[in-house]
Amino acid sequence: MKKLPPRSRKVRILATLGPASSSEDMIRKLFLAGADAFRLNMSHGLHEMHAANFARIRALEKDYGRPATILADLQGPKLRIGTFAQGPVTLKAGARFCLDREEAPGDENRVSLPHPEIFAALQEGSRLLLDDGKLVLRVQSATDDLIETRVEVGGPLSERKGVNVPDVVLPMAALTDKDRRDLAFAVELGVDWIALSFVQRPDDLAEARRLMGGYGQLMAKIEKPAAVDRLDEIVELSDAVMVARGDLGVEMPPQAVPPLQKQIVETARRLGKPVVVATQMLESMIKAPTPTRAEVSDVATAVYDGADAIMLSAETAAGDWPEQAVAMMDSIAHSVEHDPGYLDRLHFTKTMPDPTTADALAEASHSISSTVSAKVIVCFTSSGSTVRRIARERPSVPILALTPRQDTARRIGLMWGVHAVRTKDIGSFEEMIAKAKRMALRTHLARGGDKIIILAGVPFGTPGSTNVLHVATLRGDELKDHAEG
Repeated sequence: MKKLPPRSRKVRILATLGPASSSEDMIRKLFLAGADAFRLNMSHGLHEMHAANFARIRALEKDYGRPATILADLQGPKLRIGTFAQGPVTLKAGARFCLDREEAPGDENRVSLPHPEIFAALQEGSRLLLDDGKLVLRVQSATDDLIETRVEVGGPLSERKGVNVPDVVLPMAALTDKDRRDLAFAVELGVDWIALSFVQRPDDLAEARRLMGGYGQLMAKIEKPAAVDRLDEIVELSDAVMVARGDLGVEMPPQAVPPLQKQIVETARRLGKPVVVATQMLESMIKAPTPTRAEVSDVATAVYDGADAIMLSAETAAGDWPEQAVAMMDSIAHSVEHDPGYLDRLHFTKTMPDPTTADALAEASHSISSTVSAKVIVCFTSSGSTVRRIARERPSVPILALTPRQDTARRIGLMWGVHAVRTKDIGSFEEMIAKAKRMALRTHLARGGDKIIILAGVPFGTPGSTNVLHVATLRGDELKDHAEG
């Protein structure tokens, strides 16, 4: 095993796997280039492909002694129109166009829409967006069988194009039958995170939670206006959120997405939940070896905003330059984090602690580490909740999470500034101090003469019991005094 040192970069990189990155060699290259976590996109590919990629990622852990996080992203409902009898049609602005529940192929006047839930939800004045928002229809009237619209933005339309309904909450579950099968497969496989698409309301998270059966962590994708309207509730009920800018940009004006991104990131940070910024971050690198300056600025903005992770989609899944895309994102993040004003910008977001001992100590660890110039915050954790609290504070020093649980070490791989190490549990205060010192030295996050902050819970091994904060000074000979247990 060749152990890798902790990453000096605090923001995490989530890379999507696909046809361009499903070989053992390429996954290894992405990992070494800077990918901390991998996304299995359940919208594409067979279960066999995802299972093979899962095994390749887990093999990397053994090769390099570092936990690798795996996220399964569920497809969610896909709303599409039916077919056309004579091929693509052209809708003209101002023309009347109908959508109905007839199975007959459509023409320039009508098309089938096989989604009764849409008929039930629409009202006069609602919009229908077709083909990723390229065409806009305004509803004139709607019954259970017929939607009459006026074309506001016309253009060519081919069969089975997607439909977005931004102005209403659709009476649809976030999980389809395919999603339920994919979720059961992902849980059986042992992924660390499940990303739920088509979230409109807090209740949408309930079924996914039930089907997960307490296994893994649930990430809510914020991609619909209805989810933005109930953002605080959805963030509270999820374990993390994703700013899914692609669908947000279809259902909302493009200029509304940047402030929404900031709002979602700030809300997640305020409520102490990890947040991923995703979609089209280095889009031009699907075909080009370098990004545009605008894309570089976009990635940098997400890092400045304090996102826990930034995601690559088609760039690594289907692009010509997957390794270079990860390396570029890594380089941008490093550049931002070396900006002297970076931490000041991060702390524009106020993160008020809950009135609990664990929250108070997490906040104190950030303050004390700056006051005494500590080099690392060492946290003993079983569930990962204390690490999440510390990461929310965005301390200036690395967070070293020591846990006896492999699943916890993997799950916290999406958290800002955290380096996880699986190690045996501790049984006494003296053992806690000795192990924290030893692991800080062994990971090269601190050296002889440095101060470290140590957090743990007594009684040891009890989840959620963090109630001890200790400041220790390292001696250079402590690493060789003890063999790791």
